[in-house]
Formats: sequence, structure tokens, C-alpha cells
Amino acid sequence: MTPLLFADITIFVLSLLVGFEIISKVPATLHTPLMSGSNAVHGVVVVGVMVLAAVVNSPLGYVLLLVAAAFAAMNVVGGYVVTDRMLEMFRARPARIEPKADER
Repeated sequence: MTPLLFADITIFVLSLLVGFEIISKVPATLHTPLMSGSNAVHGVVVVGVMVLAAVVNSPLGYVLLLVAAAFAAMNVVGGYVVTDRMLEMFRARPARIEPKADER
């Protein structure tokens, strides 16, 4: 194991531990906004797909690239859908107009 690989694995493990600690401290009422935000941030995966598209040159690579692009797009769109549904819960409902007694 090279020192560079060992450093990369160490950083990965530490980021897992820190991420778990941060997420475990989030109250249940904030899980939906946190998840929708993190799904939207996963748009970075779309950038990774574009970078890989420049170097793929085999049929299997193209199939895997298509699958990766589809999953990345679903993840980003899902994040925005969840965010929209969450924000809709806080919108004011239109006021009902009660009919007057003589109009009934």
C-alpha cells in the first residue's frame, strides 16, 4: 500500500465518521430538508459523468455511462421534487369563502 493510497483511505474513513456524527445529531423534523439538499448537491455526479464521457471508447463503457447518467439525473431531479413537496407544506392555503345565510 502506497502512502498516497493510505492517506486517501484515511481521509475517506474520517469523512465517514464525521458525516455520521453530523447526521445523527439532526432532529427528525429536519431530515427532509437535509435529504433534499444533499440530493441536489449530488449534481456533482452529473459532472463526473460528463468527464467520463470524454474518455469512454468501448460499447460496455457507453452502456455504463448511460446507466450512470440516468441514476445521476434521477438523483438530482428527486432532490428537487422532495424539496418542492416539502416547501408546499408551508404554503398558505387559499381562504374558503363561506356563503352568506341568505344565499344558502
